Amino acid sequence: MTSAAKPERRPANPNFSSGPCAKRPGWSPDVLAGAPLGRSHRAKVGKARLAEVIERSARILGLPEGWRLGIVPASDTGAVEMAMWSLLGPRGVEMLAWESFGSGWATDVMKQLKLKDARLLEADYGALPDLDRIDWDCDVVFTWNGTTSGVCVPDAEWISADRGGLAICDATSAAFAMPLDFDKLDVVTWSWQKVLGGEAAHGMLALGPRAVERLESHTPDWPLPKIFRMTKGGKLNEGIFKGETINTPSMLCVEDALDGLRWAEQVGGLEGLVARSRANLAAIERWVEGSDWAGFLAEDPAIRSSTSICLKVTDPWFAEQPEDAQAALVKALVARLDAEGVAYDIGSYRDAPAGLRIWGGATVETADIEALLPWLDWAYGALKAESRAAA
Repeated sequence: MTSAAKPERRPANPNFSSGPCAKRPGWSPDVLAGAPLGRSHRAKVGKARLAEVIERSARILGLPEGWRLGIVPASDTGAVEMAMWSLLGPRGVEMLAWESFGSGWATDVMKQLKLKDARLLEADYGALPDLDRIDWDCDVVFTWNGTTSGVCVPDAEWISADRGGLAICDATSAAFAMPLDFDKLDVVTWSWQKVLGGEAAHGMLALGPRAVERLESHTPDWPLPKIFRMTKGGKLNEGIFKGETINTPSMLCVEDALDGLRWAEQVGGLEGLVARSRANLAAIERWVEGSDWAGFLAEDPAIRSSTSICLKVTDPWFAEQPEDAQAALVKALVARLDAEGVAYDIGSYRDAPAGLRIWGGATVETADIEALLPWLDWAYGALKAESRAAA
């Protein structure tokens, strides 16, 4: 390839990080002016704000009747850990992993909880494990979308409707950007800082009726930290799912989450959010189709994420370079775009293959994606030319 000319057009918003993600278009700190700061979250005003986050989230996502939704500590990680530590044990466990977060949950189950009847089904970055091998008499823990691999499940058809175990789904980079079939799920978790661009530290935990039944009939064999406890006297602590949080939440973050939810309603609710994210992926797909150096880590379009869009370098010249030189070139590309102020935080996750990761969630404007892509060509072409000249 020849070195592309330096583009003139720049993204209006260069924030393409996969978490915390770009704020919604038009956001400013002014939207936080009404936050009830210096007030107890247990006061009437605090409870009302927390309950509003729960109610708006459930309505936008289409959470079915009978499901509970609560705000929990420690982001999506806290929500997943609460579910695993509280629910697992009565049955065997199938752990699905095709990127770093799924692998992390598997480590927690096998090495921290030390469950003996646990099996890991895994795949390399860019692929899914064989979903037909899953034993649905077991509990199954999986990510809907692999944030660090750009690989998502294609749908929920592979989940058994008459499963004996629970389907426990980490949906943090899928919720609000991909349709979730709650009839095929029992536990769903996410955080505020992904698709709606909220601030960090708080997680959301949704429990279906079968998960509630498990909580009320099963006592784990291990001690449960206070922030994981969801029952009192053998019954579900319903207060958690009405905004009575286990620990003290940031009312600034709550106000910001409400702003994101109101914006989501303005752009068409779930349907509008999904469409915005898919448009971002489509823009990159058009570019990749004509690229002579870049491709998707997820080669199969059916499992390709529209949020955490992961790219690899496919240039034959690049493949001939030593592995450390490949990593150095990608790192230099990311640094050059950062220095130009056109793209921040687009390097692949530290555990993933060397490449790029561009957030395509609903808060990112497609016009900014389209403005970014010529800069990728420019940076790669320039660095390749420099590398060849130095050889």
